[in-house]
Amino acid sequence: MSALSRSIATLAAAALLSAAAGQAMAQKKYGPGASDTEVKIGNIVPYSGPASAYGSVGKAQEAYFKMINDKGGINGRKIVYISNDDAYSPPKSVEQTRKLVESDEVLFMFSPLGTPSNTAIQKYLNAKKVPHLFLASGATKWNDPKHFPWTMGWLPSYQSEGRIYAKYLMKEKPDAKIAVLYQGDDFGKDYLKGLKDGLGAKASQVVIEDSYELTEPTVDSHIVKIKAANPDVLVIFATPKFAAQTIKKVAELAWKPMMIVPNVSASTGSVMKPAGFENAQGIVSASYAKDATDKQWENDPGMKAYYEFMEKYAPQASRADSSFMTGYNIAETVAVLIKQCGDDLSRENVMKQAANLKDVQLGGLLPGIKLNTSATDFAPIEQLQLMKFQGENWKLFGDVIEGEVAAPTGG
Repeated sequence: MSALSRSIATLAAAALLSAAAGQAMAQKKYGPGASDTEVKIGNIVPYSGPASAYGSVGKAQEAYFKMINDKGGINGRKIVYISNDDAYSPPKSVEQTRKLVESDEVLFMFSPLGTPSNTAIQKYLNAKKVPHLFLASGATKWNDPKHFPWTMGWLPSYQSEGRIYAKYLMKEKPDAKIAVLYQGDDFGKDYLKGLKDGLGAKASQVVIEDSYELTEPTVDSHIVKIKAANPDVLVIFATPKFAAQTIKKVAELAWKPMMIVPNVSASTGSVMKPAGFENAQGIVSASYAKDATDKQWENDPGMKAYYEFMEKYAPQASRADSSFMTGYNIAETVAVLIKQCGDDLSRENVMKQAANLKDVQLGGLLPGIKLNTSATDFAPIEQLQLMKFQGENWKLFGDVIEGEVAAPTGG
C-alpha cells in the first residue's frame, strides 16, 4: 500500500472512530442534576406538623437510596436525594419546591407527600417542565396527562378506593345507615366522592357527612355529633393522627359501628396501636402492599429483602409502620425508572420512561398487583385487596379488585 493510500485509510479510520465517539457522546443526555456520576432528585415530606406520621416515608426513601449507592448506584450513578420538610403546609411546599428546583437544581421532584402540598406545586412544576413523579397522594386528579403532562401519581386513586368500600358495604350491609367523617380538603373530598359514586342510587344511605380541618387539635366533638345521627357504619376518611383519635373516641363512647379507614391510615404502628388494638378489632381497610408484621410473608423473597434492608439501613424503624413500606416501594419504583432511562437523563426522557412502565413487580406489593403506565394513563397502581384488623394484624380477604376511575377527558 502506498503512503497516500495508508494516509487515506488512517484518516478514514479516524473519521469512523470520531463518528462512533460522537454517536456515543450524543447518546448521553443530561438534564439539570444529572451527570456521569450522579442523579439529583428532590422531595418534600411532612417531618413535622399535623401529618408528621408520614415522615417515615421520606426516611425510608433516604435509607433505600443509601443502600443503592452502597451497591454502586444505578447505571454507575449515585442517587443524591434531597428531602425537605414542608410540615404539610402548602405555602411551605411551594417554598421548598422552588428551592429544590432553582437552587439545588434537581432533575425531578419525586414522591412529594400529601394532596394539599402537591396541589400547591403542580402548576409551577408543569410550567417549568420538571417531572413531578410518583406522588405520595392518591388524588384522582394526578392521572391527567392531557392537562398536566409532567405530573404522575403513584398511590391507588382515593376515588377508586372509595368505590371499593361502597361495593363492600352494598354487599355486606345493604340497608346500612352510613356516616362519613372526612378531612375538609381535596384529600377527604376525593374519598367521599368515590364512596358516593360507588353507592350510586344508595348514596342517600349516607345519613351524615361531617368534615374537620387540619388545624383542629382533636375530632372528638365531630364523633359525638356523628353518633347522635345513629348510623350503623362509620367511614373515616382521615389522616393517621385523626383516624387514631376517631377509633379511640368511638370506644370511649361505648359505640360499636362497623368502621372503615382508608389505606393511608391503616398503619398498625401509627394508627391502630395508638388507638388501642382492643378498639380496632374488625375495622375494614384496603391494601396494595404487604404488611411487614404479617407472618404469612415470612418466607416471601420480597419481604426477606425488605427485612434485610431494614436491619442494615433502618434498624430504628418499626415493621408495624406501613408508611415506611410505602416509602420503600416508591423508592424502588424510581430505581426501576432511572435504570430504564439508561444514559438519557433528560427531563423529557424521564417523563417518557415514567409513562412506559410495563408489569413492574415490586417486592413489597401484594401478589397480582403490578405497576403499569402509558402515555394516556398516569395511574401506576389501580388494584386493591380488602382487609380486616384482627388481633394485632390486618388479615386480607377476597380477591384483588380493580379500580374503575378513568383518566379525565375533554378540553
